[in-house]
Amino acid sequence: MQQSQTGAGHGGEERQFATFYVGRQLMGVDILQVQEINRRVQVTPVPQAPAHVRGVLNLRGDVVTVLDLRTILGLERRAIGVHSRNVVLDLAGDKTALLVDRIGEVVTTRTSELEPAPANVQEADGRFFQAVVKLKGELLAILDVQTVVSASVAGASAEAGGGWSAAGVTSETPVAAASEACRSSGP
Repeated sequence: MQQSQTGAGHGGEERQFATFYVGRQLMGVDILQVQEINRRVQVTPVPQAPAHVRGVLNLRGDVVTVLDLRTILGLERRAIGVHSRNVVLDLAGDKTALLVDRIGEVVTTRTSELEPAPANVQEADGRFFQAVVKLKGELLAILDVQTVVSASVAGASAEAGGGWSAAGVTSETPVAAASEACRSSGP
C-alpha cells in the first residue's frame, strides 16, 4: 500500500483510493465506491451504442454497463489489452464498470493532502477530477465518478435521442437488448 508523499502523519481524515492507470496517468477513486476489480474484460457489445460504451457485462446475474474511461476523458480509444480491467463501481445501488488500462495499488492519504485538480490532467479535461495528490514519483488524479457517469449519460442521450442510462439500462434501447442477451448467457 502506497502512502502520499507528505506521509500519513499530517492532519485531516484518512482516505483510501483504489488506483489504476489510463495511459501513463495514475488515477483513483474512493475505495468505498469500488465493488470489485474484475479481470473479465470480454463484454457483450451493444449495437448503436455511443463510442464510450464498450458493452455490458454479466456480473453474477447483474447486468453492468462497461464505460471506456479513455474515451470519456477524450483520449484515444485502444484495444483491450492483457492488463485491462473493469473497475466495478457501486453508485447508490447502481453498478457501472470503468474499463481501465491497468490496475495500481490502494493509496492511503489524508484529506489535508488533497489539492485542487488543474484544468487539465495530462491530456484529460480537469472537470473529470476532484483533486490531485502528490505521491513519490507521480501525481495521483482523483476521479470525480459522478461527473464521469453524468457525462457519459448526457453524451449517450444526445447521441441516442434519450432512453440511455449508464447505471441501470432502460428499456427500448440497444443496450436493453444486449443486456437481455447478456443475462441469458449466464455468468
